[in-house]
Amino acid sequence: MSTNVVSAKNIKRATHTIDASGKVLGRLATEVATLLMGKNKPDFVPYLDMGDFVVVYNAAQVKVTGKKSKDKVYISHSGYPGGLKRETFDKMINRKPEFIIEHAVKGMLPHNRLGNKMIKKLKVFAKEKI
Repeated sequence: MSTNVVSAKNIKRATHTIDASGKVLGRLATEVATLLMGKNKPDFVPYLDMGDFVVVYNAAQVKVTGKKSKDKVYISHSGYPGGLKRETFDKMINRKPEFIIEHAVKGMLPHNRLGNKMIKKLKVFAKEKI
């Protein structure tokens, strides 16, 4: 019996388009992260980037449950003293809806060079893709 060994040159990539309108943010992010990592493929190995390309559109219409729209806060820091910025989900969805999905998916991918390769295969659009 032999083991099926996967190499980087044998990987076949597909493109998935996902409509985010009306979907819950966390459930959408797990679906996208699974496709980007390639965990849905039968020959998945964790040390290779086997995932597919994913295009998400209608990002501005993604939902969150409960009181997260007021309570969920996105934090960034400029690096200067007093440079902490906080922005709620409601304000962020109006200003940068693409960032919300990218941020959620990036947190579900590996935090190393392999994860950086995977996140580059994600494209998010705020409105309907033309």
